Amino acid sequence: MKGRTEKDHHESYAQSLSVDGSATTDAAEEYLTVNDNARLAQLGYKAEFRREFSMLETVAFAFTIMAVIPGISTTFTISLPSGGHVGLVWGWFIPCFFVMCVAASMAELVSSMPTSAGLYYFAAKLAPEKYSALAGWITGWANITGQVTLMTGIDYTLAQIITTAIAVGTDGAVNLGAGPTYGILLALLFMHGCICSAATQVLARLNLFYALVIIGTTVAAILALPIAAGENRVSTREAFTSFENHTGWTNNIWAFMLSFTVPMWTFTGYDSAAHISEETSGAAKAAPIAILISVASVSSLGWLLCIAASYAIVSVPDLLETELSQPMGQLYLDVVGKRGMLAIWCMTGVVQFLCGAAQGVDASRVIFAFARDNALPGSRWWKRINPHTQTPVNAVWLVMALAAVCGLLGFSSTALTSLAGASVIGMYISYATPIFLRITSGRHKLARGPFSLGILYMPIGAVAVAWVAFIVVLLCFPMSGIVGEQTMNYTVVIIMAVFLFAGGSWIISARKWFVGPLPNVDGDSALSSYNAK
Repeated sequence: MKGRTEKDHHESYAQSLSVDGSATTDAAEEYLTVNDNARLAQLGYKAEFRREFSMLETVAFAFTIMAVIPGISTTFTISLPSGGHVGLVWGWFIPCFFVMCVAASMAELVSSMPTSAGLYYFAAKLAPEKYSALAGWITGWANITGQVTLMTGIDYTLAQIITTAIAVGTDGAVNLGAGPTYGILLALLFMHGCICSAATQVLARLNLFYALVIIGTTVAAILALPIAAGENRVSTREAFTSFENHTGWTNNIWAFMLSFTVPMWTFTGYDSAAHISEETSGAAKAAPIAILISVASVSSLGWLLCIAASYAIVSVPDLLETELSQPMGQLYLDVVGKRGMLAIWCMTGVVQFLCGAAQGVDASRVIFAFARDNALPGSRWWKRINPHTQTPVNAVWLVMALAAVCGLLGFSSTALTSLAGASVIGMYISYATPIFLRITSGRHKLARGPFSLGILYMPIGAVAVAWVAFIVVLLCFPMSGIVGEQTMNYTVVIIMAVFLFAGGSWIISARKWFVGPLPNVDGDSALSSYNAK
């Protein structure tokens, strides 16, 4: 930029977000959009989306993707064996602090660089110049792996929620197997593809509704479980301190730490605030606030739900021996009866469906952004913006097609569990890479946005990276100490396959043509327009 430093541009941009109170709403929004688009141009991209997401709607979007109640309800098979009541309650609470460190570091990055390219863009800009393209390439593929497999996991879990409801509704007369479950998955992916193809304005308004449904359903479950349990509630001491190890691992501390994987499965997708930043008004402020508020909200609601469930669980072994595919469904059945269980369970399914709708949007924006930099096979198709909706419809359907292929792993419960682990690892590697670069080679490269950690970026970033390293190792271990064909964890196989592909393609071909984020607009001319405003 001529005549001014990049820091000056950021400071000017941050000041411009404060609109004169005497201005009309329309004028204020137009002014904010001009600033947002000028900042995007400085980052190298032209504005192709309508900025229809407000700050509140961005918070709702990130909150919806984490869908707290199905995230906890569908992982009882992990949390209960790994410590019983202790694993359920404290296995959720402890990781929340470390996840907030990751979220805070990510919030600082997106405030500085609000673009749909998100994590791989951050990595490319913060890496040493020699390795910039490689850092972006690896981070991008890790994020895409996590996004697509997360889409599969969300909708396959929803299919299992539906089959559980059918089994209870028919008193066990109908128990659908892997084939029908996969058929339900395909139907869900098709419906989500249709929803995610809508215009940005429609998606933004829908997410406010989504968030209200999720909060209402979660609060209802938090109240219903201990109240309906009545005299059958366990004591407070037992609810918080009763430890049981049903994992097969002899080391109780290790068995308990396996319960940390439950919140890590739920705490994925809050980077969505970055990926829709080109559709967000005042993105440099709205996106980081959305990340922090959504993670804090899910942390609080999730812990309350875990506590409520812990009070209602009389026997952990009995719950784990249920014939239903989801032990949480059995808990509802035991506590609130068949009708109550079906009511809460169906609402849980609705919440999971809404989560899938939000995740489809998130994943499609990642595909679009990576394709915009010509990093995907067939990029010219996936970076197209539909002229009617002004959204990347082609990218949406690519996500759904890839998720359908990954869903074939559902014919093996072991492979499906490994796929869930791979989604978390893929996402968190893509989270940690730019954070690691921020505290190493990128210490003096980041031009701070409206949200900054100040001097705390180093300790917070270090804790975040260390936590991710620990979680990646943890997720590669089998949940059971008795390892066999049905209990083996193939997560590392899936992750290694992706990284071998990404690394191999880089060595063979991509290093010759992939240059990282590829500007498609003249930043200097955009800045001149911005200053004229």
